[in-house]
Amino acid sequence: MEKLSQLTSDDYKTILIGVIVIIGYISLLRFKRYLWDKKRIARRDYYRNVYLKSDAWQRKRYVVLRRDNWTCVYCGQRATQVHHTRYAKYNIGKEPIEWLESVCKPCHDDLH
Repeated sequence: MEKLSQLTSDDYKTILIGVIVIIGYISLLRFKRYLWDKKRIARRDYYRNVYLKSDAWQRKRYVVLRRDNWTCVYCGQRATQVHHTRYAKYNIGKEPIEWLESVCKPCHDDLH
């Protein structure tokens, strides 16, 4: 307790500045997370609402289904959907055909 009473006003200023810096850093991290989440949601919405409804995706989907002979690569049933094994996070629509596979709805649901 004696040491606390020995603190000078400069010590209190230093402590206050340290607390302000820590709070600022935490706020910056939260803001960066907010921006990242906002961009992620925008990419997801574009992917779901624009790209998957585009003619480019329909052509790519047809090529993959035809390549796999409209057969699910997991169970052998009739494939009706195309599954991304990987995503081109920043290049939506530029995924290579090798990253896509034909699947039936039950297997696709199991994969997700």
